[in-house]
Amino acid sequence: MQVRFTQNQLTELFKASASKLFQKDVNSILDGVSEPMLCSRMAIYMENLFPDYKIEGNYYADTEFNRKQNGKVKTIIDDQMQVIRIKCDLLLHSRGEEVPDNLITVEMKKSSRPAFHKAADRKRLRAMTKKQDVYSTDGTTHPEHVCGYIIGIYMEIDKSKRTCLFEKYKGGDMIESWSLTF
Repeated sequence: MQVRFTQNQLTELFKASASKLFQKDVNSILDGVSEPMLCSRMAIYMENLFPDYKIEGNYYADTEFNRKQNGKVKTIIDDQMQVIRIKCDLLLHSRGEEVPDNLITVEMKKSSRPAFHKAADRKRLRAMTKKQDVYSTDGTTHPEHVCGYIIGIYMEIDKSKRTCLFEKYKGGDMIESWSLTF
């Protein structure tokens, strides 16, 4: 199968979307608006950038999306093989309409949030970016649990220091980190 989207292409799309967020919404960030509001703004910027990054087809930047094919609740399998319901902060996906379906998953946290919330987001990103545990032989049947996102991004915003920490996940592992000052 030909690769439609590269890791680099999706990373650059994410970085451009985050850059727009920190340019256009810095006052909202400093005022302490909610993570869902910030993710909603970033989703708008991301979709507007699709043409620049050659994202073609039926792809969507959705916030707080918790459904998969046929209206079922999205679930993942954690490292103890427990089924966990998920609702990610931001997803770039096709809602089951395209192959590949799952491109980017984003979890955002404020630095003031408890450590166990941050750890849960990182665990979710590892699970969502791991390789699919169930493969279809027909090429159209989706796995029972959500996984196989090309990249996952963890964002931690520290408004007092005016910085954002980013961690990039691929294949179930954190592979890169960087920070941005706003």
